[in-house]
Amino acid sequence: MATTGEAVESVSVEDLDALGYEQARDELIDVVRRLEAGGTTLEESLALWERGEALAKVCRRWLDGARARLDAALAEEEAAEAATAGDDED
Repeated sequence: MATTGEAVESVSVEDLDALGYEQARDELIDVVRRLEAGGTTLEESLALWERGEALAKVCRRWLDGARARLDAALAEEEAAEAATAGDDED
């Protein structure tokens, strides 16, 4: 658990985009725990909150990308099934 005065960031904001989903999620969980535990100054709490918001955006981008890949795969499968069904009608 982080204590007051510890650095808020383990990865710079510029490097957030390089995080994988699991890394961003785990760091977000840590940020939430630290905020819920209290004991931080207002400035530290604001920095944690901003960090959490940035991490949540990274997670959302990963999830949106995963959803797009699943949708594309399902559309390909449906198209293949439709083509196969069309061939069967001939």
